[in-house]
Amino acid sequence: MLLERIYDEDLAQAGYLVGCQASGEAVVVDARRDIGVYLDLAERHGMRIVAVTETHIHADYLSGTRELAAATGARTYVSGAGGADWQYGFEAVRLHDRDAVTIGRLRIEARHTPGHTPEHLAFLVTDGAFAEEPGYLLSGDFVFAGDLGRPDLLDEAAGGVDTRYEGARQLFASLRDTLLALPDHVQIHPGHGSGSACGKALGALPSTTVGYERRHAWWGRYLSTGDEQGFVEALLDGQPDAHAYFARMKRQNQQGPRVLGDRGELPELAPADVARALAEDTAILVDARPAAAVREGTVRGALAVPAGGKAASYGAWAHDPETETRPLVLLVPDRATAQDMRDHLIRVGIDEYAGFVTGVEGMPAEVPAQVAPADLDAAGAALVLDVRNRSEHAAGHVPGSRQLGAGRLLWNLDTLPRDGLIVTYCQSGARNAVASSVLRRAGFRVAELQGGYVGWSAAHDRGPAAAGVGRGR
Repeated sequence: MLLERIYDEDLAQAGYLVGCQASGEAVVVDARRDIGVYLDLAERHGMRIVAVTETHIHADYLSGTRELAAATGARTYVSGAGGADWQYGFEAVRLHDRDAVTIGRLRIEARHTPGHTPEHLAFLVTDGAFAEEPGYLLSGDFVFAGDLGRPDLLDEAAGGVDTRYEGARQLFASLRDTLLALPDHVQIHPGHGSGSACGKALGALPSTTVGYERRHAWWGRYLSTGDEQGFVEALLDGQPDAHAYFARMKRQNQQGPRVLGDRGELPELAPADVARALAEDTAILVDARPAAAVREGTVRGALAVPAGGKAASYGAWAHDPETETRPLVLLVPDRATAQDMRDHLIRVGIDEYAGFVTGVEGMPAEVPAQVAPADLDAAGAALVLDVRNRSEHAAGHVPGSRQLGAGRLLWNLDTLPRDGLIVTYCQSGARNAVASSVLRRAGFRVAELQGGYVGWSAAHDRGPAAAGVGRGR
């Protein structure tokens, strides 16, 4: 048996290729949309991808299940559980609790594990060439290393009303009746790692075991004593902000994401042609340079989405392709960066591109405004806006500031003052570059707080604890 984890550092997302080495057949679970990595992996191991499936209707990225099936001819399997409201809108084999897919000597059994979402499946894998009992669980967003999938996303991002309580109770039952009924030696391979917004305290380990989680996870004591109410309260307390683009991912993943097929190479555009398109308002420039370079000078109206790292996440915060249909032009240093940037952005359904450009000659220049921490009071801001998460704001913030996470900003512009200056900040500046560009493009008068909250705290002698050192960018 072959089990390979394909991890996307951008979205902290894990997919899996599981193959039978005897038959040369493989199944891919929870694929992302830029599918080259799965095709290359199968070729390297001399395998054919014959089945593609996913654990649930994802909220944080656009599924590559249909894309990969179209490219390989593989059979598609999705959950048929969860009730009428949670059925997929495209052709696929529906799996219910204890249905199984057989690949050579491998048996991949679906287990209905509602809680994170009503239709959620986990997959028990039995290597028939080695054992007659399952040894592995592909847990999706059910169980992570040290944490659980959050049950509040349907409220936060899909229009639900108080569904989090029922979801939390379902999660308690799924742990009791499914996970903890498994032997301690079963290895758990989760769908996300540290940094994902699908849980509040995900560990960085790529895998764990049923026994380890039973004994050491925070939720173990509630299950061991049957304390459902205590579990629900602990699970729901302190969940991070849900990014607004999650609602679009849910809808598109349920309906079935558009199959892109062969995307070819992005064309390189002449700066003069891009300048003309911007003047005619027929394209949007995405400045994919590092945040520090953007602050030294950018193109008026450009969105700042630094390439690499968190490009998919930042891109989904800054651009909503459902309401803004003009194609993007990527400002990047070279073709390789452009191709990689597009691969990241299609993971969140940003699909339309005019091409890329490496220079800005002839385009309207703009130097983003900044405010030093010592000058904040004198700036006379109509609003000081904290674009970090709620938990970060609660741990310490600039006095009088309002919290609105960068991942929700674009969808809440009508709640911000159109008159006067808005001063924005994050922890140290990376997220703020994205957020402030969204506001500039929308016509707000905005300035970034230099050094973010870390810089403000240092200037006001708040020390490491108040500054939230170690809490990320």
